[in-house]
Amino acid sequence: MPSAPFSAPRAAAAASGPTVAIDIGGTKIAGALVHPDGTMTATTRRPTPRGADADGVMAAVAEVVADLSASPLWASAQRCGIGSAGPVDTSRGTVSPVNIGAWRDFPVQERVVAELAARGADLPTVLAGDGVAMTAAEHWLGAARGHANALCMVVSTGVGGGLILNNQLHPGPTGNAGHIGHISVAFDGEPCACGGHGCVESIASGTAIARWAREQGWTPSGAAANGGGRNGAGGASGGRDATAAGVAVAAAEGDPIALAAFDRAGRALAAAIAATATLVETDIAVIGGGVAAAGDTLFAPIRSHLAAYATLSFVKDIQVVPAMLGTHAGLIGAAAAASMLLPSPSSQPSAL
Repeated sequence: MPSAPFSAPRAAAAASGPTVAIDIGGTKIAGALVHPDGTMTATTRRPTPRGADADGVMAAVAEVVADLSASPLWASAQRCGIGSAGPVDTSRGTVSPVNIGAWRDFPVQERVVAELAARGADLPTVLAGDGVAMTAAEHWLGAARGHANALCMVVSTGVGGGLILNNQLHPGPTGNAGHIGHISVAFDGEPCACGGHGCVESIASGTAIARWAREQGWTPSGAAANGGGRNGAGGASGGRDATAAGVAVAAAEGDPIALAAFDRAGRALAAAIAATATLVETDIAVIGGGVAAAGDTLFAPIRSHLAAYATLSFVKDIQVVPAMLGTHAGLIGAAAAASMLLPSPSSQPSAL
């Protein structure tokens, strides 16, 4: 994790105490005290409960808060940031994560505030979707650092994102601004789960890449009987899995269908990046998430297709780069979003 000195706009937060950061996802609920230099202490995590009701999932969040409150630095905490899988509605403080079925319009912000207060921390608290949190993290300590206007994206099971405009995080009224996955890039495209047609997510998500490749006749030849490895290049037997990770391995080996699947995804992402840059004049697009782990298999077609879409003088030089913070982005991003969106203790706007 980068530890370079923070820039002048962030200096106002330098004298403050840590930020309580909570990262809520479908597999784990994590917490940390994040300090103004980006270091984390008191890190803790719990598995996201499976088969539990809404209160059962919240109980795991409460355990994370309890762990953090045991830190000797707890009393000096200044604010709290919650990053959560979405959909989110930050205007109401609610979440309905696709991968946490027990939470639908769940008032997570109110419940976390109550847990903080029960442990002696009456802290201002902000909720951010995971794409917005990742954007805040990459702007503070990652690949978008130093860029006043940036688009950051998470390309994984879905496609999400967020925007930095004039050095400010721009979440929008409900926290969903920058949700690039649901820009339509194919007018007559297939239906998307959101109800639209031809959305980026329906073409470029890991799920969509794997589905399209299989529909074209690609098979994960040699895949292990257990389905292969779910996180990378296959199972212990050396076979490929049937997910986008397996398609990426096949593409790297020159499989024409796998290459075409990533070229198609790259074209959709390039069109959306160019449209966003044209609309708000971002000069960098940062891409993270599991599909981005494919490296040049994904980035090369994006950059190639950008030449056909980003043609105006003020967008033709947009950079497309991989995210830097990886698994740290959730907690770092929750803290960064809190510091960017909440007033500093002196009531002056500040960012980490």
